[in-house]
Amino acid sequence: MSFFIFILLFFFFGIHISAQEKQKVDIQSGYLELKPEFPNAAIYTKDETGQVYIIHEGVEMWCDQAFVYLKNNFVKAYGKVRITQGDTVSMDSQYAEYNGNTQFAFASGNVILTEPKTTLATDTLYFDRIKQQAYYRTGGTVRDTASVLTSKSGRYFAESKKYQFLQDVKIVNPKYTVNSNQLDFFSETGAAYLYGPSTIVSETSTVYCERGYYDTRGDTGYFVKNSKVDYENRTLYGDSIYFDRNKSFASATNNIKVLDTANQSIIRGHYAEVFREKDSVFITKRAVAVTVRDNDSIYVHADTLQVTGKPELRVIKGFYRARLFKPGKLGDEPTSGKCDSIYVYEKTGITKLLRNPVLWSGENQMTGDTIHILSDTITDQLDTLKVFNNAFLIQKDSLSTGFNQVKGERLIGLFTNNELDTVNINRNAEVIYYSRNDAGELVGINNTLSSSIQMYLEEQQVAGIRFIKKATGKVYPPSMLPENARILPGFGWRGEERLYSVEDLFKGKPAPVLPKITGIPLPKDEGEFFEDIPEEDIELPQESKLSPKDLLNRPDDPKPETLESEAIRDSIQKVNDFIPKDTQ
Repeated sequence: MSFFIFILLFFFFGIHISAQEKQKVDIQSGYLELKPEFPNAAIYTKDETGQVYIIHEGVEMWCDQAFVYLKNNFVKAYGKVRITQGDTVSMDSQYAEYNGNTQFAFASGNVILTEPKTTLATDTLYFDRIKQQAYYRTGGTVRDTASVLTSKSGRYFAESKKYQFLQDVKIVNPKYTVNSNQLDFFSETGAAYLYGPSTIVSETSTVYCERGYYDTRGDTGYFVKNSKVDYENRTLYGDSIYFDRNKSFASATNNIKVLDTANQSIIRGHYAEVFREKDSVFITKRAVAVTVRDNDSIYVHADTLQVTGKPELRVIKGFYRARLFKPGKLGDEPTSGKCDSIYVYEKTGITKLLRNPVLWSGENQMTGDTIHILSDTITDQLDTLKVFNNAFLIQKDSLSTGFNQVKGERLIGLFTNNELDTVNINRNAEVIYYSRNDAGELVGINNTLSSSIQMYLEEQQVAGIRFIKKATGKVYPPSMLPENARILPGFGWRGEERLYSVEDLFKGKPAPVLPKITGIPLPKDEGEFFEDIPEEDIELPQESKLSPKDLLNRPDDPKPETLESEAIRDSIQKVNDFIPKDTQ
């Protein structure tokens, strides 16, 4: 009689012992009686000393009443049932039963499974001693040291101390809320693995992924497969994303996109770091910032880009081998530039090209020590160009191999409809200009020095020159000015560096070496909790509260994620993405 209570305790907690090692259960207290209405049961009932108390090799059990059915190898326990194994695992319920023939246990009525760092609460709990798994499908709540986890169904794997939550999974933490289709939670570490569309929502951020890992106690995460982090007006996308809530920090690797909704800009690259509290983004590996202005786009590229400041004070800095490109409209020539470093302050509309800069506006090449481009902050159109120290403008003569040139201490250019139309050269200005008649014939080459020169452009070509204040020089007949005199000191044509397309932003730069992403594999397919056998073949004592139907898998039972189910879901999503929204 006591032998079968021992079976209940040890099989429930997965203690595997051989027949030679089995010892008699020591029943410390309880009143034994036999009742005619239960001819096959030996009944232990609590007495004046307390509950029925059973002990064996570190396993203890308390209940108000225990029924043992010797013939069917079956035990039932009633009333404040408590089963413990040392200081590690305990289970409380109002009712529990165990089938020794199938090594299967069932508990109901305010069931609470407790281990050192979590408690599982549910109405009913099944336990398979052979599989070492517990299962519920009527809703359950796990309380962790940091969070509360709920789901419609779930399994507990005793050997790995893992919970697998399925359908309507939710984690509530004072700092955030997690929602997922499937979540595997390891109670010893607090590690949560997310599968299927999942979100982590807090006051300051929203994380989305379709496969990811989150440390619920350390507040760090790693997300792959369609992952993104949304920080109010800035969203970070990447093949893989690392997230640290305590530091307000996120980093992403491979195929990065940072969408700035407030400033209508996108930053791309293959490695990025985002510091939310500092409103800072650091991005490298083919980094490029794209800003939409006046239905046009401006591209800024550098080996490293840094974007800082609140939306209204946003600053873009590009370091090392920086490049600028602005496509032309309706067949117009693009504007492009190169320099060592670039600085963009969107509030004042200024762009600075620093260290060995060169800028092309149409067919005009401009160089100097520093170049500033100013845009109208209301219309976002190009407004003014400033070249400081050693300013030099070069334009190829359209009908010869010569160059129109103007140089001086400082250059000021004015734009109309994003096209350069007026250029002023101040201080020690000098010009070489190929003069042509209306028929396009070369009539002379103008070489003049002046304190200030003004040039007029039409359709990006020099249309006229005006000399202000003192001017010294003359127009030479082409045959009277030798080739070596047709180049001003400091001349440097860099036309081969000019950018004609967005792809030219990376011209001459090797493709970045992208690291292989360490993915998060889907969990091993554990199969379904209940064996897939016909209902009539299920062995169940007639004294059990369960029916054979209770031990069958149901069509509406949620299934864990597998590679096959993930592939099917992805295929459906691709079809839905293809179908126009108004037809879905």
